[in-house]
Amino acid sequence: MPSLLIAGCGDVGGRLASQLLAVGWRVHGLRRTVAALPAGVLPLAADLDSAVCPPAWPAQQLDYLVYSAAASAPDEAGYRRAYVDGLAHVLAWLAQHGQRPRRLLFVSSSGVYGQQHGEWVDEGSPAVAEGFSARIMREAEQLALGCGVPASVVRLTGIYGPGRNWLLDQVRQGYRVASEPPLYANRIHAEDAAGLLAFLLQADARGVALADCYLGVDDAPAPLHEVVAWLRDYLGVTAWAEAASMRRTGSKRCSNARARALGWQPRYPSYREGYAAVLAEAGLLR
Repeated sequence: MPSLLIAGCGDVGGRLASQLLAVGWRVHGLRRTVAALPAGVLPLAADLDSAVCPPAWPAQQLDYLVYSAAASAPDEAGYRRAYVDGLAHVLAWLAQHGQRPRRLLFVSSSGVYGQQHGEWVDEGSPAVAEGFSARIMREAEQLALGCGVPASVVRLTGIYGPGRNWLLDQVRQGYRVASEPPLYANRIHAEDAAGLLAFLLQADARGVALADCYLGVDDAPAPLHEVVAWLRDYLGVTAWAEAASMRRTGSKRCSNARARALGWQPRYPSYREGYAAVLAEAGLLR
């Protein structure tokens, strides 16, 4: 069975590892704290900030690489270290060992899109969002696509799931969201984010031709005020915060048509199924 290295094996990477271990893949997980890796993952302790190759780098061929890092600091320097420099380090380590994976999946973000008026967005839409995070992420995408290894960029939308409680906490505090004009938000459950990556890797292993970019999103982008209203009802929240309605920047509807055309289907097609599962797991049944 194929071998995989997940560089930046955090929440989504760990879920991906578990899914592929279940079907017999050999999975190496690279992260600073390897004690947090799922059982069965071959640990590789390393710091992506460092150019020094970890001494325990796998000697055998690596068939696939998933680069799924997260910035440790929310500033321009932190983003560059995580997404550009870190990827460059891993590519250099592969070259140092004479390893050329069959495909690289670079986990990116839908934040590269700057649409603000509820437009539908797909992989061919202009990705010209302003700000350092979008600019650096696009630079990292181009590094991945031009590195000499067949590569696909996977732009994930807002990831939610167990342990990702920001919106739930805001709703409990009476979070207000303007409803006009509607502020469209896009999301994907962490298990579906990992599932899409696993699906693409398995498709490539079967010889399916992959595109250079996929959007990772559920079937139903929805106005944020609708999501908040559903969560308020589910949680039984009746109070409102005293602060005025809050708005986020950006409003777009991301399409998963390309991934679905390949045969992928999200386990949680909308926020309703996804958040119901999250809340049930937390013991908050309706």
